[in-house]
Amino acid sequence: ENIVGVKEATGDVGRVKAIRDATKDLNMDSPLLLYSGDDSTEAEFVLKGGDGCISVTANVAPKAMHDMMMAALKGDEEEAMRINKTLESIHQDIFCESNPIPAKWALKRMEMIENDFCRPPMMALDEQYYSVVEAALNKASLL
Repeated sequence: ENIVGVKEATGDVGRVKAIRDATKDLNMDSPLLLYSGDDSTEAEFVLKGGDGCISVTANVAPKAMHDMMMAALKGDEEEAMRINKTLESIHQDIFCESNPIPAKWALKRMEMIENDFCRPPMMALDEQYYSVVEAALNKASLL
């Protein structure tokens, strides 16, 4: 009775309908909130009836993610997918190492934070991935 939402991170946007169907008869004051936890499918997830996202990409591109989510929530598929297209490289490449390592390096590279320190046992981003993350930032016009 205390559950109000679910983070769905499988990447299968068909689960929005499946979860809605499975929970429609529950005795709840409002429908179960559904949040995408898969950055690469979050726009489509919301366009299919999801309520929002829990995103890693939003840490490095908050305005673009906000604008994309608002377009998707309004049902503006063309605009949501246009914005999503600019973020595809980040959605993919921000996971070249464990989160939050690449995101912190990206924020440092964007001069949004002073250092990319991660608490142990995590380390800084391996140098072999600098060009990968930097290319994704460039594709998204963040550098």
